[in-house]
Amino acid sequence: MKTYFVDSFTNQKFKGNPAAVCIVKQKLDSATMQSIATEIGFSETAFIRPQAEGFYGIRFYTPKQEIPLCGHATLASSKILFDTTSLEEISFLNTEGVELQITKREGKIVMQFPVYDTQETEVPQPMLDALGIVEALDCRYSPKNKIILLQIADTARLARLRPDFPALVASYSGINGVLITARSPDDEFDFHYRYFWPWAGTNEDPVTGGVQTFLTKYWALKLNKSRLRAFQSSHRTGMMTTELLADKVLIYGEAVVTFEGQFKA
Repeated sequence: MKTYFVDSFTNQKFKGNPAAVCIVKQKLDSATMQSIATEIGFSETAFIRPQAEGFYGIRFYTPKQEIPLCGHATLASSKILFDTTSLEEISFLNTEGVELQITKREGKIVMQFPVYDTQETEVPQPMLDALGIVEALDCRYSPKNKIILLQIADTARLARLRPDFPALVASYSGINGVLITARSPDDEFDFHYRYFWPWAGTNEDPVTGGVQTFLTKYWALKLNKSRLRAFQSSHRTGMMTTELLADKVLIYGEAVVTFEGQFKA
């Protein structure tokens, strides 16, 4: 099975978020795909299977479980297909029947994702303590994604967070992750963020695009602008441009291929 490693949301190798992309020729069962994703160990591995010209089924696996949507693995899959075929447009269909339309624009790969709402919520003090957060300016919850969103005041403090992950998992149940975000202090970016998800994946996702299904709308409403520049202040760092439309969000990103080989499944 042809397999690639791709660093997403960056134009430099060994930055951004690494994803594995497996080109599936024959149908694989879920247990086999999960074993492969666990063996590779990246935060996500994408399995793409051609269904028609320019149309592919796509499935995403963390080292722990299957998830319905992943931005950086979609970007990685798109990068491979654009590099290895003559396609100018791609459509992926995920396990929930959501069609993800992919094009190229402004020298970037542009992914069209759905938009989801958030609702007010409260988080227990043990979660804040585990994250190392003294005060949250806003607490929201994305029911569709099962992700808690916390806004804090300082991007420097955001970059310094070193969560106690066992305590974090023990502080809350029934979610996939917690996203921490802060308004950018300069004009280069509009907001910074980090995403911790030891419940469903790895401790920290280095650069995640899937959260833009609700994070872009959150900041678009706060900043009164539809086009935004985002910076993920993880150790590897990454960046992207997003654009909020009426019923979708566009995510603009770059990616770099670092490995090509055969996985003996």
